[in-house]
Amino acid sequence: MSYGLFVTPRRSLISSRATAYQDESDYVTSDNAASPLPDPSTEGPLKIRNKIDCGSVVMTSRFNGKGTLLAVGLSNGDIKVFHPADGTFLYQLSDSETLTAALPVTSLQFLDINDKWIDLLLLATYASGHVRLWHVSGTQCLCSIEEGERQTLSVALSPSGSRFVTSGSDCKLHVYDTETRQLVQTCQGSIALNKMDGHCFRVFAVAFHPDMETEFISGGWDNTVQFWDMNQVNAVRKLFGPHICGDALEVDASTNQILTGSWRKENALEVWDYKTGNKLSDIPDDHTGHCLIYSCHYMGSEYIVASGSESNMCRVIDKNTMMTSGRFLDLPGGVYSTSVCSSGKQEGLIATSCQNSVYLLERTI
Repeated sequence: MSYGLFVTPRRSLISSRATAYQDESDYVTSDNAASPLPDPSTEGPLKIRNKIDCGSVVMTSRFNGKGTLLAVGLSNGDIKVFHPADGTFLYQLSDSETLTAALPVTSLQFLDINDKWIDLLLLATYASGHVRLWHVSGTQCLCSIEEGERQTLSVALSPSGSRFVTSGSDCKLHVYDTETRQLVQTCQGSIALNKMDGHCFRVFAVAFHPDMETEFISGGWDNTVQFWDMNQVNAVRKLFGPHICGDALEVDASTNQILTGSWRKENALEVWDYKTGNKLSDIPDDHTGHCLIYSCHYMGSEYIVASGSESNMCRVIDKNTMMTSGRFLDLPGGVYSTSVCSSGKQEGLIATSCQNSVYLLERTI
């Protein structure tokens, strides 16, 4: 398979100018149904709290640490911030540069790990190759980093918040000092042909180990998850298997396990041992149909949330039984992103995106 020609619907949105996708009728993907679908609905202990119309295709979303804000990144380059409790619109983050480029927001990360920044700052990456730091309530861009001739696709924050890492289309991972926003390391593979100590295709996901300040993992199109120490240029080890095309890589510190989601028909959801890189389990498909995974996350200690295209659904999976506990289905297109509120008054709330909308889902038990 030639990965240079392998384009997913979400990937085509990132690659193309977003103005071509501002109206749903302007684009056709394999995610769109050929005949009218019923309204989206839930099954099991899951219900729709709110539906938020964002005005453009939703590419990514993120709750802040306290669960008081939900940031949504759009295909036209805008970021909209809402109140999770009722879906109230609060802020729009854009400037002349984002309006001119009109390229998608690809990843979001609040800088609210420690009391220094609280909830006010938001990191955003763009398909234009920019990383921007926004003051949310002031709706101002405090810093803009240009990463050259690449699409920047993901950002992750270290456990202490002192470093952040970005990934992109050029296979490199850039490590920055959060306070100064200066580049302190570029992690990449070596030029040696007899080893693979880095990526060779686009990198769509980066995740820190929650208990390891300098250790992070990354995944993308080359069917590997690479393990990195930010103090070293080359990857320290790797595992083979996952084909990651979105925010579908996460480490559970309590079990020292890795959750991966792949945009493919077989072995789409997998669990791995962080220390050894061995596969521990495959999570079976839902009985209603297969899902090509764009996004997956741990939801507390008991559940996993996974979503994607083909079956166009989001499901909540019991970690113990590996069976579906609740599902959100009958969506008119693929689910490009999900975000789980991990703490605060809205703990357990799920933000699920489909086309121009974000649905806020909550468990009923």
